[in-house]
Amino acid sequence: MNNAGKFVVFEGIDGSGKTTQLNMLAQRLEGRKLHITKEPTDGEIGLLLRQFLTGQKYADEKALAALFLADRLDHLLSPEYGIKSKIKSGTTVICDRYYLSSYAYHGSAMPIEWVISANSICTGILRPDCIVFIDVSPETAVKRITRRDAGVELFESQERLSRVRDKYFEAIELVKNDENIIIVDGGRDEISLSEAIWQALQQADVF
Repeated sequence: MNNAGKFVVFEGIDGSGKTTQLNMLAQRLEGRKLHITKEPTDGEIGLLLRQFLTGQKYADEKALAALFLADRLDHLLSPEYGIKSKIKSGTTVICDRYYLSSYAYHGSAMPIEWVISANSICTGILRPDCIVFIDVSPETAVKRITRRDAGVELFESQERLSRVRDKYFEAIELVKNDENIIIVDGGRDEISLSEAIWQALQQADVF
């Protein structure tokens, strides 16, 4: 097995099963230097973002996009938990969301080209080796969110998830020549989805 650090990102609308699949991939990579992370981070900006996302405070979409960008740069470059330094040291990093989520979520309320441009500094610093996009219907996502009482995600409506899913595919079309994106049908059980993701990552020569 190649010991070089890899950077794999899981994407998809809320309720797509990203966190579960992220952890299942980590189990497959047991024995490798591994770091699991997420956006927003647990830093000061990330904690502020969670207050907005849970309705404790209010910010418009453009302010949220700027805060996510700031949080992401900290996520990338922090000496303590920065993604870039961990990968450089040979650690494989698996992340729940990265800049593609900004294209989809913030791009559903403002011009997607603006969001892509604002995030160009992040793509210039570090692109993922692979983005795994787990595609599920908004109806399935809402059922999963409601069933597991998923906190922040309970603020999502089926209408918004549908809009964001459409924006994900619009974003994928815009950036597909620059990103290694694997789209996986998430409408199946967790184990068979994990196997499909693993096979796709191997076929893409990520692992």
